[in-house]
Amino acid sequence: MYNILSISNKHISIGINYLKATIDYSDILAIVDSREKTPLDLSPIQSKVGTLTTGDYSVFGLEMHISVERKSLPDIVSCCGSERDRFSKEIKRLLAYSVRAVVIEASWDDIKAGDWRSSLTPNHVIGSIIGWSCMGVPFFMAGNDASDIVSRILLQGARKKYSEIYQMLKHGVKNGL
Repeated sequence: MYNILSISNKHISIGINYLKATIDYSDILAIVDSREKTPLDLSPIQSKVGTLTTGDYSVFGLEMHISVERKSLPDIVSCCGSERDRFSKEIKRLLAYSVRAVVIEASWDDIKAGDWRSSLTPNHVIGSIIGWSCMGVPFFMAGNDASDIVSRILLQGARKKYSEIYQMLKHGVKNGL
């Protein structure tokens, strides 16, 4: 791989000709936080365990740009109650990432059912999720599809960053980078 800072325009234009216009699942490596107790199967994305500053899932090389937090139903209920201060800080940290999301392993119907051991009502939980979403962090109610949703977020986030770099290199070469 070329070091972009130390090569001539001639080498950049050669390199651009070999770059793909987009990337696919096989082009990325997911990072699963080492504190994740039961990691999701992100197939077809390959994954490895690492330590993430924020979130449970990211993409190798893009750890400062992509962060996905995963929550089970009991986890999100706890985050709306006894763990609210801690989780609110997590939400604020997520705002620093250009691609960020919270994926909940439950549906809105699961939350409306209120089948948990807590004094929190479904309206408390729904209100909290909507409030955090309004701060700028998307929440995905994934139900049993959390693996697929997380994989898709990671791929789309990586494609976004790749496209930005691809366009910068492509236009930079034309503009005499």
